Amino acid sequence: MRRTAALVPALSLALAATLTSCSAASSSHVVSAKADVDTSSGLVIDGERIADQATWEAAQEQKITVYTGYQEANQQAFNDTFTADTGIEVEYVRDVANKLSERIQSEAGAGQLGADVIITSDYKVARELTEAGILSPHVPATLEPDSDLVLDDDHFTTFANVVITFAYNTYQVSEEDAPTSWTDLLDPAYKGRIGLTSGTAGGSSIALNRFVTEEVDPDYWDKLAAQQPTIYDSGGQRQEALARSELMLATAGTAAVNVAVAEDAAPLEYVVPEEGLVLFSFFIAEAADTAHPEAAEVFINYALSKRGQSVISAVGDYPAREDVDPPTANGRELPPLDSPQVWRMKPEDELTYADADAEVWREAFGR
Repeated sequence: MRRTAALVPALSLALAATLTSCSAASSSHVVSAKADVDTSSGLVIDGERIADQATWEAAQEQKITVYTGYQEANQQAFNDTFTADTGIEVEYVRDVANKLSERIQSEAGAGQLGADVIITSDYKVARELTEAGILSPHVPATLEPDSDLVLDDDHFTTFANVVITFAYNTYQVSEEDAPTSWTDLLDPAYKGRIGLTSGTAGGSSIALNRFVTEEVDPDYWDKLAAQQPTIYDSGGQRQEALARSELMLATAGTAAVNVAVAEDAAPLEYVVPEEGLVLFSFFIAEAADTAHPEAAEVFINYALSKRGQSVISAVGDYPAREDVDPPTANGRELPPLDSPQVWRMKPEDELTYADADAEVWREAFGR
């Protein structure tokens, strides 16, 4: 059941404008494997215990709200599969990391946080929410108590490793002519036809900024700015523009491309660049004041189960758990995590480099 406490007016209007729901009737085409679900004694999925009997019984009477920065299509696919497997309905609010953080802290400060579960790609934000008392410690029942995935005194857990690369519109660029490296985006043929998102906030921006500095060219953003790219507020806007042929190329996630092609037959293809794919992490946590703690725990336990992690892989992102296979996106198997073609941002490095790298991006693009 939803909470009955009234939201303060401004927060209520904002929530109504952005709350999205999904149910078991909606299922994703990218997640085809069916789960073996046993509810005879709690919740067991594919042989792995997600919840004990008491937690499971309480969770079935609840629905949950997730505040997330995870890509919208990916989050929807995950939620749909979770609901199909458990029967628990999910509503979610999705925004970029900095705006989501502002919203969470504003609502929490007013005593009206609408989230039961929070997912963010910004390690600094996750730590700030912990320090503010907004997150509740929880070790997923599907992980070992000393798992390296559980961070900051058990307040949040690595949920997924998301890929950043670039993609092209297959109507605008042929496979034979497609760029194969990050430096190929500097070709004058693409001037004015490249899409980016702001490089000043969120795990994707932090990781990509550091990657181009270390692995491509410290002056790369200055050079790319000369290509007059279009800067979008969100990855969804950027990908829609690419799919509509307003762009030739855009930075993109393999999962977002995978879902768009599978669900909408979008004319998109991603590239595994010569310099490598960029990976950054999303973190998941239970809100401290959730009115639906059992459903929240089931959701988080599921997210870190083999089933939940296989859903992450199926949509085209790398699972956090190493005992789950790497993703296949748009029919192509991605390189393993230990491949030299995979560059992964360490969460603690976000604290070291994020601010300075964001300033380099601002100076290059003048915003």
